[in-house]
Amino acid sequence: MKLITGIITELFTETVKKIDPEFSDWDKLFIQSASNEKFGDYQTNFAMTVAKVFRKAPRQIAEDLIDNFPENDVVEKLEIAGPGFINIFVDKKFISKTLANISLEKWSFDHVNTKGDVVIDYSSPNIAKPMHAGHLRTTIIGDSIKRIMSYVGYRVIADNHLGDWGTQFGKLIIGYRNWLDKDAFAKDPINELERIYIKFGEETEDNPQLNDEARAELGKLQNGDPENNKLWELFSDITKKECKRIYSRLGIEFDTYYGESFYHPMMPEIVKVLEEKGIAVVDDEALVVFFDEEENLHPCIIRKKDGSFLYSTSDLATVQFKKENYDLNKAVYVTDDRQISHFKQVFRISEKLGWDTNFAHVTFGIMSFNGQILSTRAGNTIKLDELLDEAQKRAYTIVNEKNPDLPEDEKRNIGRVVGIGALKYSDLSQNRTSNIDFSWNKALSFEGNTAPYLQYSYARVCSIFRKAEKNNITIEENSEILLETEIEKQLAMSVIKFPEIVEKAAESYKPNLLADHIFDLAQKFSSFYNATPILKSEDKLVQSRLKLSKTVAETIKQGLDLLGIEVVERM
Repeated sequence: MKLITGIITELFTETVKKIDPEFSDWDKLFIQSASNEKFGDYQTNFAMTVAKVFRKAPRQIAEDLIDNFPENDVVEKLEIAGPGFINIFVDKKFISKTLANISLEKWSFDHVNTKGDVVIDYSSPNIAKPMHAGHLRTTIIGDSIKRIMSYVGYRVIADNHLGDWGTQFGKLIIGYRNWLDKDAFAKDPINELERIYIKFGEETEDNPQLNDEARAELGKLQNGDPENNKLWELFSDITKKECKRIYSRLGIEFDTYYGESFYHPMMPEIVKVLEEKGIAVVDDEALVVFFDEEENLHPCIIRKKDGSFLYSTSDLATVQFKKENYDLNKAVYVTDDRQISHFKQVFRISEKLGWDTNFAHVTFGIMSFNGQILSTRAGNTIKLDELLDEAQKRAYTIVNEKNPDLPEDEKRNIGRVVGIGALKYSDLSQNRTSNIDFSWNKALSFEGNTAPYLQYSYARVCSIFRKAEKNNITIEENSEILLETEIEKQLAMSVIKFPEIVEKAAESYKPNLLADHIFDLAQKFSSFYNATPILKSEDKLVQSRLKLSKTVAETIKQGLDLLGIEVVERM
């Protein structure tokens, strides 16, 4: 099923060709949602953008377009506004017909180039360390982008680039052999690994020679020492298992877990090619890539004096691997905005190597909690597991207060769905580039643009159907959707515009666009629910309004699912 904007664009294209068969600058023809529903469902400023081409006043061009617009069953009327805007009103019967088909046909995104693979790199925790609140934004933003792009039709591969190689392993090996508490390790291995890692740092204050010993153990690991390699595999397996447990709580899955260790054998060849092509040169015994002054990029070290590699080398290896192993459409990286310079360097070096890749660096700001920025160095981090526990606990308390008579297992499940949903939505509903200050009171509120409000909106529609069932009212699938009131039409149009918003969210990597639309839809439904009788209407209107309510509920559920948020049928 074609998007409405696509159908209207085709009608305007036909009209323009009739007026000027030689016209070719089609990028100027853009249909967008009307800024105010009083002035139509869509609008276009096409007449204003082509005034010089047609050598006419914009209003005259708009009049010509309206006069030559073909007969159709989609557009009810066109109106000129201001200096040459064209307001577009969609026909109610077409809206009704489209709503009726939503459950039968999928939306078509054939106009989007979805050929090939989109590899999204996000989350990226470090081995032998518990995930903390700082991992939350990259994880849930990356997962939502994956879901949104999959909906549009991309084949998406979710990759978790684990920090599973480097100097910390020499330290961990020393700590494991000297200070491991076996009982604590058996009970909670990931936190015991973190403890011995911190213990190593403390011990080096009195015994700095430990650093030399750690480097020696790392060297043995890198040279294939069986015993050290066995420990490295143990640390890695423990961390992956723990991360997957937390991802399961968040409803998140990855397709691949290619960490730094996976790419390490590829790095010498990358360095060799960079050197042979003269892209990287020796500077003060290190191998460095320099950029032209106008590129405004700092020199990028590819190999240090001691022969070790850096993140830039590892990320170049990932680019090469993706190019060779995927039919790559896009390579997307979801990280905080402190890594902007790093990825600019990596992408530019890739260009110098002749790697024609469509890169996207999706950045986000800092998340603070009640005004406090969390920092590992400051020792005030919140473990992600504990944050999820707190979310569920607080949500359960609210559910228990509002609906104490529900079965206990149902209250627990609602607390889980609402708590984790609130945590996710408080982030995803914001522009990802902004810094966010998280507040439990705001996130768990049942008023305003929050997950609990949207989840409640869905549950309220479900309650209508439970009441209908008690009254022996069932939806007749062939019944017509009658848009008798203005709010019904606005509600229906909001449902129909849903795939257009998803496409925009995919193009811009901004889940908040989708969140805004779902919130607007829920608000419209609230107005409809309060102003319009549903079950007490006459028979045809009961059927119509139940079907309309059903499409609203399904759209809210679908939208929240694309944000990685669950719903429940009663709260």
